[in-house]
Amino acid sequence: MKNNITSKRRDVLKAMAGFAASLVVPKVARGEKSTAKPFDWADDSIHYDPHDHNWGMGVDIDKCIGCGRCSNACKIENDVPKEPFFFRTWVERYQVKENGETIIDCPNGAIDGFEKHPEGDDVLRSFFVPKLCNHCENPPCVQVCPVGATYQSADGVVLVDADYCLGCRYCIQACPYGARFLHPVTRTAEKCTFCYHRIVRGEEPACVEACPTEARVFGELDQKASPLHRFKRMNHIGVLKPALNTEPKVFYANLDMEVK
Repeated sequence: MKNNITSKRRDVLKAMAGFAASLVVPKVARGEKSTAKPFDWADDSIHYDPHDHNWGMGVDIDKCIGCGRCSNACKIENDVPKEPFFFRTWVERYQVKENGETIIDCPNGAIDGFEKHPEGDDVLRSFFVPKLCNHCENPPCVQVCPVGATYQSADGVVLVDADYCLGCRYCIQACPYGARFLHPVTRTAEKCTFCYHRIVRGEEPACVEACPTEARVFGELDQKASPLHRFKRMNHIGVLKPALNTEPKVFYANLDMEVK
């Protein structure tokens, strides 16, 4: 009896997902950006048109000191679960040895910083790499979502509509950057949104504002006066996993070849 009930529930869920997918997937599959307003502003005084913007972020690895303030600010600002394995942004430490071995650690997302490791004579260099959702121009997470809950706004920010999310985890598996997780309470997909609730008010993402060394830069990709445009012009720029052709919009200055 229990198996029959479970089977019927699965059939109902599949039918619901299939019907919803028939409504939204064709547009997503064509790679079109959503023209809908990402969400209803609680404040009627906010006048924001996503068609007027194209957002991105820059990270200068040479400036990152691994203090973890960005991770902590993100947790607080976005009410990210306190468990140590849920993050919208985190910082990894890379230690490269003479023999080519690379040691990577990231204790608690770097919220509490890093303990100083005894670096022997065989360690050539060490550096810190902040990571987050790359808000790809060609986001694989959008392509696999069966109900269109994960979508790309007209301003290039990849968002998740929790009201539609089924918690199927397809997007989590599809993300090549490990930037998504399933919220333990809502059971919906979560990720960095560039602090969308802040940028629509003309503010910077919390991680950018909290960085004491200005290692993170946020701005418009298409405006020459934008800090991000200047950042890209003045530095040697790289992106994570370029061979995947996701066209990330998080750009790294002084990116080391050992970074994964």
